[in-house]
Amino acid sequence: MSGAEEAGGGGPAAGSAGAVPVAAGPGAAAGQAAAAALGEAAGPGLPDEAGLAGARQLQEAAGDPDAPPKKRLRTAEAAEAAAGSGKLEERLYSVLCCTVCLDLPKASVYQCTNGHLMCAGCFIHLLADARLKEEQATCPNCRCEISKSLCCRNLAVEKAVSELPSECGFCLRQFPRSLLERHQKEECQDRVTQCKYKRIGCPWHGPFHELTVHEAACAHPTKTGNELMEILDEMDQSHRKEMQLYNSIFSLLSFEKIGYTEVQFRPYRTDDFITRLYYETPRFTVLNQTWVLKARVNDSERNPNLSCKRTLSFQLLLKSKVTAPLECSFLLLKGPYDDVKISPVIYHFVFTNESNETDYVPLPIVDSVECNKLLAAKNINLRLFLFQIQK
Repeated sequence: MSGAEEAGGGGPAAGSAGAVPVAAGPGAAAGQAAAAALGEAAGPGLPDEAGLAGARQLQEAAGDPDAPPKKRLRTAEAAEAAAGSGKLEERLYSVLCCTVCLDLPKASVYQCTNGHLMCAGCFIHLLADARLKEEQATCPNCRCEISKSLCCRNLAVEKAVSELPSECGFCLRQFPRSLLERHQKEECQDRVTQCKYKRIGCPWHGPFHELTVHEAACAHPTKTGNELMEILDEMDQSHRKEMQLYNSIFSLLSFEKIGYTEVQFRPYRTDDFITRLYYETPRFTVLNQTWVLKARVNDSERNPNLSCKRTLSFQLLLKSKVTAPLECSFLLLKGPYDDVKISPVIYHFVFTNESNETDYVPLPIVDSVECNKLLAAKNINLRLFLFQIQK
């Protein structure tokens, strides 16, 4: 056998022997797999030494501590990128959160002229506080002026936030925020539910997956009639109050003289050393009489802007002269273009020339959030109903 043949025959053996020290390193498995892949890809036209040389390069880049700095830098960057991709949601939370409460908006998102984001609740609260302090509302980040005309909604952020994952409060699973409400109300097996016999007094509250077991063992269907009557009497008392209100409204609608009008409360300031905010309507005519409505915040509390609880109270004033006592029932409801929630409450008063204004009575707003909606508006638009009681 010639020397060339010996050299050719010893090539594979030498290549295998040379691969042993490299395989002892940390990247041995990756190097062997790469070598096999390169050997197959090389095909019959390339010698095996080319595939083994490529495998050595891959092993050096992956596991050799003495590899060149550029190769080590590339692998470090790849590891950082893999770790950083898992934190993308956290970074989006910090970018898309409200600049006031630092929480992700649950509904509408507003932005100032410089692009800073505010959730609807904080935006309305800023406008309401500025109205109470007789100041111009400003963005808490850049101090530019904000108002309903200067700020606009950011629909792109609203859609992005709706796709971010959020944790279900019952089962602790992750869902897109746009689907979370439906899951918690209809699909979650751990959501809190009530027994179907709650109408006859069963107080059970528990997870949905235990509902069937509880209802099968519930003792309320087996109670006697006398026991059920006691429970139903207590429930009827609350319903009786609601029915009394609706029956009163229906009886008022049968009166001969009924009037209603749209009223607009405009903000004013008192002449005191420390001015206070109050509202007043222009004069209006209903039932052939001239009237004025006034309203105040937190019953003219000195610093209502420092209070978390916000309320509005109003009074009705008769401005025209009457020849006989005028007995009326009246109530305020929301206007046709407002979304504020007001519960109907009927008030009664007998107007005379000497007693021509009612006491301040509460405007039955659901909560402080609804009150802030009214305070944040330029004017408060409501609808007044007046019913003249004839003897």
